[in-house]
Amino acid sequence: MITFKAKQLCLFSHCMLRLLPRSKQTILQQVAKRNLSQGLSFPPRMPKETTTKQPLSGTFGVAKPSGPTSMALVNDIKKLVSNSSLFVEESKLQGAKHKRKGKYRRGPVKIGQGGTLDPLADGVLVVAIGKATRDLAEFLNCVKEYETTCLLGCETDSYDSEGAQVRVAPWKHVTREKVEEALQQFRGEITQTPPIFSALKMDGKPLYEYAREGIPLPRPIEARNVTIHSLEVIEWKGSDHSFRWPEKKLSEDQKKALEKALKGVDEQAKVEDSPVSESEHSDVPTAFVLRMQVSGGTYVRSVAHELGHALGSAAHVVTLTRTRQGRFTLRPTEPSDMSCVPWSVFEKALENPGEPDSDGRLEWERDVLEKFEVFDESNKKSKQQKN
Repeated sequence: MITFKAKQLCLFSHCMLRLLPRSKQTILQQVAKRNLSQGLSFPPRMPKETTTKQPLSGTFGVAKPSGPTSMALVNDIKKLVSNSSLFVEESKLQGAKHKRKGKYRRGPVKIGQGGTLDPLADGVLVVAIGKATRDLAEFLNCVKEYETTCLLGCETDSYDSEGAQVRVAPWKHVTREKVEEALQQFRGEITQTPPIFSALKMDGKPLYEYAREGIPLPRPIEARNVTIHSLEVIEWKGSDHSFRWPEKKLSEDQKKALEKALKGVDEQAKVEDSPVSESEHSDVPTAFVLRMQVSGGTYVRSVAHELGHALGSAAHVVTLTRTRQGRFTLRPTEPSDMSCVPWSVFEKALENPGEPDSDGRLEWERDVLEKFEVFDESNKKSKQQKN
């Protein structure tokens, strides 16, 4: 016997059927009769439709804090990803759970980053999971945007505040107008020489080892062609700030070693202080903030270092923020822009992952999916995951 509720469902279904092609009407009518005769509902319940097959491969941006290395953050994220059913096949996930505890080695899923940030630097760090790691080269070569604070009067071996003082130079003659005028020579296509205190290798040996050991460079550091699309002063701090020159200084022996390494390519190279007034030693040196959009391979620290020379002074970087890398950015302005996941999301999950929601997702997984681009292997591009 058909109940009143069943009759209502039949009437509703009849109205809906009229909107469908005749062939589909016949099929659904047969399903309706069968379900109603068995006391089942019509239309039958359908499982939730998923737009993406799991496990997921894709890319997202992380807002890196200043301090830790990029690799340390990626390794921490890998601990979470390797235990997530969103990113790991169930068979591999179960296998990983039965493995002996100990130092984390090879995990059940690939993970990589699209361009290292120095420990001092913060900002956009692009992370790829699974098959999306194949396309990370896209982010190494894309346009990047940085904001950096430069401090005048002191040059360091690393070109930033993490290094040691190499030399000091006058700085009180430098004005905002002089800086803006000097910036003109750095815009467009330029040739840039990487710093000697870098991890780049020459004949299998890192450049910084030549400098520290006083070994002359076998040949000049190879310059690279880069493009600075835009470069401007966005803030003139003057002396109203808390930045100071590094307390650490190169010893006389270290200075001689550095000079000897540099003389391997430039016989006139000297590492010595320029005459500086007493007030320039004691007063708070001038600082200013630059914003730049640059091509892949550009050393922001080198821009600050060379700008100091162009101003008849010395300079080094005290803050460095990557505000954009390709479509990932800290401040989205375009519909296609992708915002970044704060590092605090992962930090919290590492301490306590919490309980899953009704869909079985943890809080950090939901936060990542909101800013996640799913890798589409069929046409080698990514599409934004919609939740």
